[in-house]
Amino acid sequence: MGTQYSGDYKRVAILDAWIKLSRAGITVTQKIRPSVEKSNLTMAQFGVLEMLLHLGPLSQKVIGLKILRSPGNVVMVIDNLVRDGLVRRNVNPHDRRSHIVELLPIGRSLIEKVFEKHVQALEQAFEALNSAEVRVLGRLCKKLGLGIDAT
Repeated sequence: MGTQYSGDYKRVAILDAWIKLSRAGITVTQKIRPSVEKSNLTMAQFGVLEMLLHLGPLSQKVIGLKILRSPGNVVMVIDNLVRDGLVRRNVNPHDRRSHIVELLPIGRSLIEKVFEKHVQALEQAFEALNSAEVRVLGRLCKKLGLGIDAT
C-alpha cells in the first residue's frame, strides 16, 4: 500500500516511493538480521567488522561516516568490540587525537564466517529480483544517496 496523501502528482509519487523503499529496507533487514545476531553481534558491530575485513584498519571517524552512526555510538560499538577481543584500537601515528581500529585474528575469523551467512541471507532476500533489476536498484539507491549528500 502506498501513500494516501492527495497532493500534486510529484509529491504523491515521492511519498509512495519512500514508503515502498522504507518497507523494503525493513523487510530485507528483518530477513538478514538473524544471520548476524546468531553470532551475538549487533548490526552495527557487524557493519564495523565487515568494513574492517574489506577495507583494512580505519579511523573511528571514517567508520562512523561509513556506517552512518553518531560519534558516541561508534565509540560504544568499538568499545564493545575491543572488550570482546575482536578489534584493537591504536593511536593514529599521524594524528595522536584519533584512533585507528584494526581487526584482530579472532575478529577476522568470526566476521568471515558471519559474512558468508549474511551474503546467503541477502541472496534469499533478493530472490524476487533478477540480476539486472538488482543492478538497477543499486544504481538508483546510489543516485538517491549521492543526490541527498549534494544538497
